[in-house]
Amino acid sequence: MSEKNDGANRDATKRSARERLQAERERQKTRDKRRRTLIVAAAVVGVLGLATVVGVIAANAGKGDKSDSAGPVVAPSGATGKDALAIQTGKPEAKSTLTVWEDFRCPACKSFEDNYRDTIHELEAKGLLKVDYHLVTLIDGNMGGSGSLKGANAAACAQDAGKFAEYHDVLFQNQPQEVDDAYGKNAKLLELAGKVEGLDTPEFRKCVEDGTHNSWVGKSHEAFAAGNFRGTPTVLLDGKDIFSEADPLTPQKLKQQVEAAAKGSGGAGAKGAGKEKEAGKDTGKGGAKASPSASRTASTSSKGTANSSVSGTANGSGGRSGGGTASGAVSGTGNGSSGD
Repeated sequence: MSEKNDGANRDATKRSARERLQAERERQKTRDKRRRTLIVAAAVVGVLGLATVVGVIAANAGKGDKSDSAGPVVAPSGATGKDALAIQTGKPEAKSTLTVWEDFRCPACKSFEDNYRDTIHELEAKGLLKVDYHLVTLIDGNMGGSGSLKGANAAACAQDAGKFAEYHDVLFQNQPQEVDDAYGKNAKLLELAGKVEGLDTPEFRKCVEDGTHNSWVGKSHEAFAAGNFRGTPTVLLDGKDIFSEADPLTPQKLKQQVEAAAKGSGGAGAKGAGKEKEAGKDTGKGGAKASPSASRTASTSSKGTANSSVSGTANGSGGRSGGGTASGAVSGTGNGSSGD
């Protein structure tokens, strides 16, 4: 009898242990289910929170980062030409007009400025030439960065302050290497403004930092692209590309043509300096051939840049131009079209 009771007690103990184990397993399942629910809920909240943060960051970036060309088009003070996309220097009544499409990051544009700057300023001072500058962002598109855009905006801000010509020259004189997007930093542009007397003002700084004229610069670049120009710099004298022929204008020949146009001779100055007219007729039909040697080469890269070089020497002198005499060298960066 005792053995039966002992067996019954053992069976009861086993059942009790199994029941307790089963109950514990059920409780564990419940805990696991609750934990999974909490984990999933937390993950969902985390994802939604991250999406919210990203959305806020993106929204704030769109509002605060004015490095792109979005926003209203605000032309700089005194902008002229079609859609007010040109900044003009020189006297408006000057008979000859030089139209220049430039990018402040473009090495070829610096080469043009270094060779022609003194001649252009001399002709402007005499009231013989005015220049319409159109600002382009070609290098930003080809190399990445924002220096072309921000440099152009800063130059437009300088125009608001009546200091465009001076600041324009400073930007080209201090141009960084093409691959160095130094002008993409407002601090650098503001530092260079210190080289122009009276430019570094709170108004100028705000204009630069706010990107006030970014959209205007973007519209100027759109006009450049629509014009199907070969590249930067594109330089037109009274609508004619001065580098389009085998015998491009040098600084000296530019001076001769502008002075001749001011005298009503139709831009003669052909056959070299000091040539006489024959029977009242112009000998050169504009900027005719003197004795320069010129070569132009072009190639298109996979990124859409075409590079061209032009060298010219007038009056037989070699080397760089000095005091307006004689040589000009320009290499151009294209906007995706094949070279000449």
